[in-house]
Amino acid sequence: MTTSNLSTFANSSAPYRCKFNEDFKYILLPTAYGVVFVVGLLLNITAMYAILFRIKQWSPNTIYMINLTVCDTLYILTLPFLIYYYADKDAWPFTESFCKLIRFLFYANLYGSILFLSCISLHRFLGVCHPVRSMHWVSPRRARLVSVAIWTVVLVFQAPVLYFSRTRSAGNDLVCHDTTTEELFNHFLVYSSVISVLFFMIPFVVVLVCNGLMVRKLLESNTIGGATSQRSKKKSVKMIIIVLLTFMLCFLPFHLTRSLYYLFRHLNVSCGLLEGSSIAYKVTRPLASANSCIDPILYFMAGQGFRRSMNKKGKKGQRIDKEKYLSTPL
Repeated sequence: MTTSNLSTFANSSAPYRCKFNEDFKYILLPTAYGVVFVVGLLLNITAMYAILFRIKQWSPNTIYMINLTVCDTLYILTLPFLIYYYADKDAWPFTESFCKLIRFLFYANLYGSILFLSCISLHRFLGVCHPVRSMHWVSPRRARLVSVAIWTVVLVFQAPVLYFSRTRSAGNDLVCHDTTTEELFNHFLVYSSVISVLFFMIPFVVVLVCNGLMVRKLLESNTIGGATSQRSKKKSVKMIIIVLLTFMLCFLPFHLTRSLYYLFRHLNVSCGLLEGSSIAYKVTRPLASANSCIDPILYFMAGQGFRRSMNKKGKKGQRIDKEKYLSTPL
């Protein structure tokens, strides 16, 4: 291929153009995306099979979990095209329309995963901290309605990606922009900032608050007694830690470095600062993808809780209390 390894970035407000070498991403991104594709696809298909064919009665958590699994699977299926693209050093072999579609699916399913993970945390919070009142707030029907609303909102708000994503000629090859063209970048920056606030910052705050209150409730000495309940409480705390680590290790670095990189491209900053932010952003991109491998682990760790929950549903007059939610880590 004749594609140059020197990336060029322009800023309409800057009197200069920055050029720097990005050879590292042609190894990092294909390798990381390849691992996520193989491991994530295997785990998510296994989880999807277990949910679809092993669980007879779906609880609200099950509904959110199957939607989360669908998001992760669709996200993973976009990775082979990006693996080929970056392995071939930014040479896009397909059409501009397909470039738009891949970028759209990539981000739509990324933010869908964040929102469904937030719903799981919120539902779990209601069950642990408000077990009686939550009986009237949560139900499989409402969970289905919430899921439809999430898909609708995500697809509508990610639709501008279909407009912003463009290809440009680079010698004999095409480059599929992860952002947009230079003349549209200022508008894209506004759009990207709004998306980050609505689909990451707000859900992140919700997850932090809900899980923080749950930890405090679960660690109270008078919550529930008994060895079984103590084990359930410890398991629930571990699940909460996993969810928080997922946000802080996978999503937070990605959004912070991306926001800084976009901001520095917009401002009149030095080339060294722009290059540093670009490297940081590209290094954290695989972290966001790794979330697709972590989400199924939440289901597998909660499998026993799901089975106990299904068995209890068959008993008439069963009393829903805190222990039911503690035995269902999701």
